[in-house]
Parts: sequence; C-alpha cells; structure tokens
Amino acid sequence: MTGTMPRDRFVSTAARLFAERGYAATSVADIQTALGMRPGSGALYKHFSSKRALLDEVVAVHLATMRAGHAAFADQVFDDIEMALRFVADAVWTSMHRDRDVLRVLLRDLDDFPDLKERVWAEIRANVYDVFTAWLTAQAEHGTVRADDQGATAAVLLASLTYAPILDALIGHTPGDVEPERFQEAWIRHALATLRPAN
Repeated sequence: MTGTMPRDRFVSTAARLFAERGYAATSVADIQTALGMRPGSGALYKHFSSKRALLDEVVAVHLATMRAGHAAFADQVFDDIEMALRFVADAVWTSMHRDRDVLRVLLRDLDDFPDLKERVWAEIRANVYDVFTAWLTAQAEHGTVRADDQGATAAVLLASLTYAPILDALIGHTPGDVEPERFQEAWIRHALATLRPAN
C-alpha cells in the first residue's frame, strides 16, 4: 500500500485503536498494520510528525465537529422551551455517540497530556456550557424560563445529560441500565419542570 492514504483514515484508525488499547499501548506500527501497511514503512510520518501529532489531530477533528454542532444550536430560533431542549439532547448525544472512540481517549488518556486536556476543556466550556448558559440567560431575560443562576442551571442540566453517554463509553452501561430513549425523555421532562416559569 502506498503513502497516499488520506489523513482522515489515519485519524479514524488511530482513534479506534487508542480507544480500544489506550494511547500508550498503541504503537505507530499497530496503526500502520491496521491500515494494511507494512510495520516500519514510515507511511504515517508522511502525514504526521509523531504519534502525539496524530493524537492532537484526533482531538482537533472531534473539537471541530463539536464546534459546528453547538454553533447550530446558537443559530436556532426555537418556538418553545421543549423544542430547544430536544434539540440540545439530540445534538449532544449524537455528537458524543459519533465520537465515542474519541470520548474514551479523552476520558482515559488525557491526564498524560495536561496541555491537551486544558485545550479540550476550554473548547467544551466555550462551545457547550457557555452557549447553553447564554441561551438560558436570554430566555430568562424574556421570561420564558425560570433560572436565577443560569450558569449553575446549565451546568447541572448538561452534566446530567452527558453522564449517560460518558458512562456508556467507559463501561458499556447507561445509568441504571435505563434505555437511552427513556433516559432522554426523563431528562427533558425534568428540565422542563425546572425551567418553566410558575403560572
């Protein structure tokens, strides 16, 4: 096989292997073998300067897709609170399910890379928590939601929403082994009860 393989195949294969084996236990030769290349061929280095550079790209691709998904939420105009919450739940879970391998790498291996961990958290904060907080703040100002502390409310709601796919990525179970559809529906109902203004 030649060295003309697209970069995205290296990225997706590395993400899968890092998720299955861990970053430290995955060698460059493992990645090349999984791609049908000869170990030691050096093909990876035509695209990436090192295994660490490949990890950086795995994370960068995940962050770019996350940024795009949450920009879509920021651009939406919702008719009601429930519609907005369903959009959030679907967008967050779709993103986390699509990037399940990357999620496992982020949760398990980033302690060894504090600079990368801080970069990931800054992006999550800006593109998930801050976007949702800004929406809650705007809705509270218009009287369409009840949330005195919008930042804390956003944090609680997003933490409970993301816990299910995080647990699934780590151990293959949802909280209480509740089916995803039931979990999401219960999350929406609880969020609505929290946010709807009193009559």
